[in-house]
Amino acid sequence: MDAVAAFLEEAPTPGRRIIGIAGEPGAGKSTIAAALAAQLAAALLPMDGYHLPQATLRELGRRDRMGAPDTFDVDAFVLTLADLRIGAATVFAPSFDRDVEEPVPDVIAIQPEVGTVIVEGNYLLLDSGGWQRVAGLLDVVFFVDVDHDIRVLRLINRHVRFGKSQDEARAWALGPDESNARLIAATAARADHAIRLD
Repeated sequence: MDAVAAFLEEAPTPGRRIIGIAGEPGAGKSTIAAALAAQLAAALLPMDGYHLPQATLRELGRRDRMGAPDTFDVDAFVLTLADLRIGAATVFAPSFDRDVEEPVPDVIAIQPEVGTVIVEGNYLLLDSGGWQRVAGLLDVVFFVDVDHDIRVLRLINRHVRFGKSQDEARAWALGPDESNARLIAATAARADHAIRLD
């Protein structure tokens, strides 16, 4: 992380900087983004807060695919990024409660004086479904890459930690998560830089 922070500090841009951290589920995006935010005294905006509520997912028949591109409110996410780009007022954004798997509105407040915002999420580089509007609102995007087996093990452990049985966790990690991971991996070439974790 020190090398990435140093690169960002040596490559300033005028006005507010919005830095993207993309990658597959379980790659370590959240950990890296949080570390960078601390090092750079930046605000942190996780994409997870833009999950559609459980009730909406059930109504749309998408609950069993939660985490797929069409299970997020991409319009709201893009609007938040556009507001951050303007930078003239406090921007409020949702967070995500993993214990209940629900978004929590307006928990994050990013003040206008904040000069750097770290945005982390799976679909920052996706070029379809409305997500194609995201990359143009970011100054630079890093793609986090990690060994497949390590990533899957992390996912299984995360799912267990938040209430799934071992079998349920493994099924979800190798099912919906893996489908999403393949889609996200195909976007890696659009990143400005790669972060390889061993």
